[in-house]
Amino acid sequence: MRHWEARAAEIEDPELRALALEKLRNEGFNAEAAAMAATIAPRASREHAVRAIVALELLFDYLDGLTERPHADPLSEGKRLYAAFVGALDPGTARADQARDGQAAKHHPQGSPGEPGEEQALEPYLRELADTVQAALAELPAREAVAPVARQAAARGAQAQTRMHATPLLGKAQLGEWARSQARDTELGWREFAAGAACSVLALHALIAAAADPRTTVADAQEIDSAYLFTGAMVTLLDGVVDRERDAETGALSYVALYDDQAMLTQALAQAAREATRRSGELRNGAHHLMTLAAAMAYWHSAPGARDKLAQPMLAHMREEMGPLVLPPLLAMRIWRAARAMNPRRRKAASDAQPLLSC
Repeated sequence: MRHWEARAAEIEDPELRALALEKLRNEGFNAEAAAMAATIAPRASREHAVRAIVALELLFDYLDGLTERPHADPLSEGKRLYAAFVGALDPGTARADQARDGQAAKHHPQGSPGEPGEEQALEPYLRELADTVQAALAELPAREAVAPVARQAAARGAQAQTRMHATPLLGKAQLGEWARSQARDTELGWREFAAGAACSVLALHALIAAAADPRTTVADAQEIDSAYLFTGAMVTLLDGVVDRERDAETGALSYVALYDDQAMLTQALAQAAREATRRSGELRNGAHHLMTLAAAMAYWHSAPGARDKLAQPMLAHMREEMGPLVLPPLLAMRIWRAARAMNPRRRKAASDAQPLLSC
């Protein structure tokens, strides 16, 4: 993390430098929490898994900030920016020399397109993050089994993030049309699919950890991705429910706003949690994946916004169904929050950090 903060401080463009540093300082805990996925990796490959996971999370958070900026053609801009995110999950593709990319970026500031037919340059910090993911992933023994599924998940997440950020300009119809077309074979409604797709980076962390295990097959990777699509839907909706008041005050986009009424949202949230629990438990190392799921539930159930009038009945309904799974980590998370609140240096970080993840 110190390495990446130093690299972000070297970004030439002041606006991009400020964005990268803000993401690291306010959301850097996302990467620390995401790295815990690598505890499932065999010790011999764990360092490579951690390196890939951390760089991927920082890349995702940085791109999230970049695609929030106004643009005349947000879908095309999102596709251009997220190409590095999707490409990072391909360990077999040789990347262009970083020095050449840095030189190209000087000729086309902020990744602006060059002449027709030229590859559009990306600024060096973004490119270095992507290169780090790819290089670390290439060292993992089951990389070839995981890579096709990971690229699909990354592309899905890129579409969801880009289309959600485009709603202020293009409206929600384009998001709904895309999500309906993609959700047909997933047992998810279009709203839940969009929410789960937006958090596909969580599935990618699990896939990278699985790639460290030589026993992992393509079928294993597909099952992980399917389970984490439901987990991502639950996490994204929990985030929206708990942060409803803050999102309303700041004008932040929320997947909760896609629902017509509270009953529909309550049902969707409970169904996503049930299905995520079932599918996670059926995975190899199911207890590990269930603990990730339970920790995510506990994080949001212990958040200050969980006391909101809208959130309370929804979360109470979830706890009734998931009680044996969520209660131990909920107790631990409440102790963690209390400890951080007592430390002035960590108080702000505790309010900003959204591990496992706020997508």
